[in-house]
Amino acid sequence: MEALIAELAATPSRLAHLVAELDDAALDAAEAGQWSPRIILAHLRDDEFLCMRTSLERILAEDRPELRFIEGEDWAPRRNRTRDRKEWLLADFALQRQASLGILRMLEPRDLARVGTREGQEVSIERLVRAWVRHTSEHLAELERLIGESAEDAKARRERWQ
Repeated sequence: MEALIAELAATPSRLAHLVAELDDAALDAAEAGQWSPRIILAHLRDDEFLCMRTSLERILAEDRPELRFIEGEDWAPRRNRTRDRKEWLLADFALQRQASLGILRMLEPRDLARVGTREGQEVSIERLVRAWVRHTSEHLAELERLIGESAEDAKARRERWQ
């Protein structure tokens, strides 16, 4: 679990390194039928507090709650766009992720077996966290592909400038 939490904790920095130099045109560039970097950032931010952390909190507070997640095709057309500046998306995501990490870091081993249900299947906290990491990793990889550089490469390149 510590490695999974560390992976989640690294995400705000990795996102910042990936998009630091992108202007609005690059943030909004998207292939047909694909999300732009800006929409991916907004999705990660919204998913953090509307889906993942909410599910975690409900599993901790309720006995076998039914978990609901927002599907991307439902979310994207209706999403809130009032905080879509790059700096706000990054800051909002980092804040939301820190709140999630605070809960994850206080979990006791017995908490990992607590469950909710989704579409009739049990989802333990451990399984939820693994899915959380996988979801985040998939979107980071998507951003790296769109930008043409890994977060680690972008960070290393910037460090050479200093």
